Amino acid sequence: MIFLQLFWEFFKTGLFAVGGGMATVPFLYDMGERMGWFTDAQLADMIAVADSTPGPIGVNMATYVGYTSVSEALNSTLMGVFGALVATFSLVLPSVIVVLIVAKVLKAFKDNFYVKSAFYGLRPASTGLITAAGCTVAAIALLNIDLFKETGKFLDVLNIPALILAAVLIVLTNVKGIKKLHPVVFIAFSAIVGIVFKFGA
Repeated sequence: MIFLQLFWEFFKTGLFAVGGGMATVPFLYDMGERMGWFTDAQLADMIAVADSTPGPIGVNMATYVGYTSVSEALNSTLMGVFGALVATFSLVLPSVIVVLIVAKVLKAFKDNFYVKSAFYGLRPASTGLITAAGCTVAAIALLNIDLFKETGKFLDVLNIPALILAAVLIVLTNVKGIKKLHPVVFIAFSAIVGIVFKFGA
């Protein structure tokens, strides 16, 4: 039953997450809230791993979610692998179906006013989803919402180490010479800082 739920949740995500991998983040955030398969902190970890590994971020995240959430739910690594396959397949399936349909009809209707208008209308939707993803990731990474809910203290809402690291990265990526370094250098630097200062502890 859980695999059918996994398939349906990721099929919906793949169908409506227009604009690339980061557009899946708001859907994943909602999925975590509703289904309880992963926490906000785990989602942030998924984003970091998916964004740091080769391949499309949306597919990487689906694989990661399918493996970890189903594995924990059923306490089985084997089922985790199957969950990863189900989540990845169901995320990609809508895109395959839509591309096949579009490829079939677009040639005949590419100059149609309504088709052009539909594609134009998708642009702000994509922008909105990606912006929402950015805000979600920033809130998870830079704020301690759960701690603030417990204590009610304003200073507890700020994740000071993460804010300092973000500020350092903003400065470094704007310094002449350093900003030309490959993004992998900054990812590796952030990973080392996270390990040394135990950000996830």
